[in-house]
Amino acid sequence: MKPAWDLILVGAGLANGLLAWRLGQVRPDLNVLVIEQAPVLGLDHTWSFHKSDLSTQQWQWVEPLVTHTWPGYEVRFPALQRAFEGHYCTVSGSQFAQVLTQALGRQLITGAVVRRLTPDTVQLETGETLYARAVFDGRGLAPSDHLWLGYQSFLGQEVLLAAPHGLTRPIVMDATVPQHDGYRFVYVLPLAEDRLLIEDTYYSDSGNVDPALLRQRIEAYARQQSWTVTQVIREEQGRLPITLGGHFDAFYGQGHGVARSGLRAGLFHPVTGYSLPEAVRLADWVAAVPDVAADTLQPLLYRYRRTLWQRQRFFRLLNRMLFLAGRPEDRWRVLERFHRLAPGLIQRFYAGQLRATDKARLLMGKPPVPLIPAVKAMLANAPSVQENR
Repeated sequence: MKPAWDLILVGAGLANGLLAWRLGQVRPDLNVLVIEQAPVLGLDHTWSFHKSDLSTQQWQWVEPLVTHTWPGYEVRFPALQRAFEGHYCTVSGSQFAQVLTQALGRQLITGAVVRRLTPDTVQLETGETLYARAVFDGRGLAPSDHLWLGYQSFLGQEVLLAAPHGLTRPIVMDATVPQHDGYRFVYVLPLAEDRLLIEDTYYSDSGNVDPALLRQRIEAYARQQSWTVTQVIREEQGRLPITLGGHFDAFYGQGHGVARSGLRAGLFHPVTGYSLPEAVRLADWVAAVPDVAADTLQPLLYRYRRTLWQRQRFFRLLNRMLFLAGRPEDRWRVLERFHRLAPGLIQRFYAGQLRATDKARLLMGKPPVPLIPAVKAMLANAPSVQENR
């Protein structure tokens, strides 16, 4: 039977959405279908990134999706407040949904529950089976015994204020707040002169949060900044993976031959959890593959993902130092020390493109955690997960 589709993308989140958007631009010859379980594309999401994370060409095709761009950002720690130059950007869920829905038209199916995937078929709960040359599973992070993870968990509220807040750039990390459950910071995006997104964020071992408690802490933070909230416009909650180690081949094998994208494929920054730059790179990569048939695509995709896994090894080492070498309530010291470094190094860190000299600089000097636990953390493996380099 001849497949009705070249590619079926299951899940209309960031990774598959960007993939469909890019293929529509540069590979109009491909017949692409996107399937989403929710009745509408997710609106309560915000994806941020540094413009320097992307190449000039990548920025050009992503820019129509960008909702806000600021000329810089700042961080706040107990002994450091610092501003950085360089465009910081955000894609809102509403903008993403509007652009993608309009671009895909009938190539987007919502409210469809998927029962089973194979490398070239999608079986729906209705019993219908759809055929493609290849299928991509982009339905978010799946549980895995082959990854050793910490978590960046957050609850955010977009709020309307009684008066202008006075911010001209995002506060990417405000760690002057009381520390709870690991490393805590507040993230603030100025969306309009009287509108903010305020996220209470935690780097923790479990990733579990109490939404009611985090709402109280956001309210307390707003009062501390002398902001009077008149309305909570919307709320978002998330849990991003922070990779400490893992066995790549076993993790890759969980896909049972089905191509994966986004968080489900482990395509995110290991330290920050940011996923948009890797989603953009994957979209460009797939668009450049001449033959997207599953049996051709899989060995190429394996090498693509394994190369990234190997390149991110140093970031996993840093995560182990952050999570294992000191007391959870002292993790902020590691991030404060990091943000004292040269802006170029910090920019390359966020882009996931560290040089050998950058890595040496990150490990030089007196560490902000005890030396012996730091060394043990660097060499550590989870009891059930053997690091696969």
